[in-house]
Amino acid sequence: MQPIFLDFGFLQIRWYGLMYAVALLIGIKLILTEIKRRKLGYNEDSLMNVMLGTFAGGIICARIYYIVFNFGTYSSDLWEIFAVWHGGLAIHGGIFGGILCGYLLCRHYRIAPWEFADIAVPAVLLGQALGRIGNLTNGDAHGIPTTLPWGLVFPAGTPAGDEFPGLPLHPVMLYEMILNFLFFLVLFRLQKKGYKNGFIFCLYLIFYSIARFIVSFFRADDFYVFGLNLPQLVSLVLIAVNSYIIWRYQLYRTKEGAR
Repeated sequence: MQPIFLDFGFLQIRWYGLMYAVALLIGIKLILTEIKRRKLGYNEDSLMNVMLGTFAGGIICARIYYIVFNFGTYSSDLWEIFAVWHGGLAIHGGIFGGILCGYLLCRHYRIAPWEFADIAVPAVLLGQALGRIGNLTNGDAHGIPTTLPWGLVFPAGTPAGDEFPGLPLHPVMLYEMILNFLFFLVLFRLQKKGYKNGFIFCLYLIFYSIARFIVSFFRADDFYVFGLNLPQLVSLVLIAVNSYIIWRYQLYRTKEGAR
């Protein structure tokens, strides 16, 4: 596994950062295309500010969330807190931070928050799938040892290789990448059906939570609180809450005159 995509000596481009940049560019294209298809007429500069601000807020909150639950790792070298390119982003922190920033920015620019959320989340899920390629090359967000033929041995110097030297591990990044991509295809198709605002957004939270709940059985680096797997607990709460919202407000129904 090689975390560095290009090395110019004075500048390194890492797969981790590259995948996030690619995800952002593809996401912007998908979102703008869907907004044009719906003929919503939003100002493109405002949309760009919302998308970039939401992306930045998600990254910052994902880092904060990760550091809070791993502060002991950084206590001896506080500058490492800012080394995002070394890995260390917690997806649930990114989701919560992205939702908050996206909502506030949409309100500021007078963009319907839940309609925009429905438009954006398929691209977000695709971006999460691409981001797992960065985890693979970094050797972080890694799995537990396995005897299955597709187990991967990570080199020394990576989180996975240092924790389990010479042992084949579940490639959980690839498991999640595949699940995220499949759920992206479902959301991308449903996005065209004209459901009530909020339905696709709630489905996104349910689908991702299902993927993360499954993958967490094979991950070695998940957070634990009082002996319980925190990502799985959060996933169960998100599944329950969003399922209730869909049922309570009948979001599964289509809007009149849906495009």
